[in-house]
Amino acid sequence: MDSSFFAARRAASPEHSADPLLVQGLRDSLEALLMEARADDTADPTELKQRLAGLVGKHFPAALATRALALAGRYVDYRVALGQLRTPQDLTDPGALRESLEARHKVRQQFFDGDEYEALFAREADLDRYTLARLEIARNTQLPPEQRAQALRDADGELPEARRTERLSATEHMAAAAQTAAFNAQNTDERTRHAARSTQYGEAAAHAMAQLDREEQHWQQRLDQYSQARTQQGDGAALQQLRQQLFSAEEQQRIDAALALRQLPPPAPGS
Repeated sequence: MDSSFFAARRAASPEHSADPLLVQGLRDSLEALLMEARADDTADPTELKQRLAGLVGKHFPAALATRALALAGRYVDYRVALGQLRTPQDLTDPGALRESLEARHKVRQQFFDGDEYEALFAREADLDRYTLARLEIARNTQLPPEQRAQALRDADGELPEARRTERLSATEHMAAAAQTAAFNAQNTDERTRHAARSTQYGEAAAHAMAQLDREEQHWQQRLDQYSQARTQQGDGAALQQLRQQLFSAEEQQRIDAALALRQLPPPAPGS
């Protein structure tokens, strides 16, 4: 596979993989397996690998268990190596973020071949490249408004269709959070919020939006806790443990991008 994180993407996609092991959701399965193996907070890699053998059958079909166990062992080693990398203190610095993404990419290449890399990290890598592109555009003060808008559209166009759909969903989620922030600023009570939303969107939508508000608030609170811990103690085993405690396996793939996107201005209409 191409050595650079920023090289052209492979044409293959885990969403259409012919290999029954290397499919979308593989990383979630490995994270769930490791989480169960660390049930009593054991962090020793050798002991973790020993436990994996007795648990792999609960997370993978019998026909895939041997390969999955070997892959999980390398995933443990990868997580150890990943914990030794330094996270940029300033996630709004495009140069520092670019170096960090490249360093993480090289670590991943040490433990996984091209097809494994795609199945495990393609989704996150797409979003990371997109986040960096938006960050670089936002920090480029020499771009006039029309060129900035075009650059943002070009960055959107580089995302695979599945990622664009996910981004649209995230944008809608952020809009619900923004509405909640406005209500909070006005000290609007829940009954008034519900009445306003049900009038505008209907009763079912109002209930759904209230649920989205609660989920978004919980997500942001956990991001705050994680960000503060990383600032105070840096990367390491304790931070990795907190990461697993606060976030699901799927959510963990969004953390770095979400923290970086907090620093970006909201996209202009039509961008």
